[in-house]
Amino acid sequence: MPKPKKGARLGGSASHQRLILSNLATQLFEHDAIRTTETKAKLLRPYAEKLITKARRGTLADRREAAKVIRDKDVLHKLFAEIGPRAANRDGGYTRIVKLENRKGDNAPMAMIALVTEELASAEASRATRAAASKAATAPAEPAEESTDEATTDEVTAEAEANSPIADQVEAADDADVDTAEETADAVSEDTTHATSEDTDKA
Repeated sequence: MPKPKKGARLGGSASHQRLILSNLATQLFEHDAIRTTETKAKLLRPYAEKLITKARRGTLADRREAAKVIRDKDVLHKLFAEIGPRAANRDGGYTRIVKLENRKGDNAPMAMIALVTEELASAEASRATRAAASKAATAPAEPAEESTDEATTDEVTAEAEANSPIADQVEAADDADVDTAEETADAVSEDTTHATSEDTDKA
């Protein structure tokens, strides 16, 4: 007794289902995207991805296995020459399913299955670029640059104080005080000398 198959079956028999999937895979590889029912798209996805994996390996045995399913020679050549090398950087996930509006008439759920053509390396490179930019933005400043900035600030402050008129007035006042102190000291010394000479005369 044959083992029951899990999930929906397309057509009336297993051979009919194999032919339906073969035709759907041929159309998918030829046009890169097809519109079909959601049930057929879900069954076609693993079927087509196994063929793309064979195309990635590209051996003679894999080509002969794919030729049993893909009878169109042009589509088979495109599968091994274009689609397989294009998916070389991907480890699975070669197709995507996008749900569409239900079909008019029988209201069947529809979907579009398409080959993924985006480059995976470009996405990784952009992530690396964003990570490097964020690290550069959050990195602290270097201590040497801070010390240089502080020294420059001190020099500017000293030059400003030296060139300010207030500093000139303070220096002039200091010089006047020094001159006054010297004159007072001279006067005191003269008085002391005069008093000493008078005491000597009296004696």
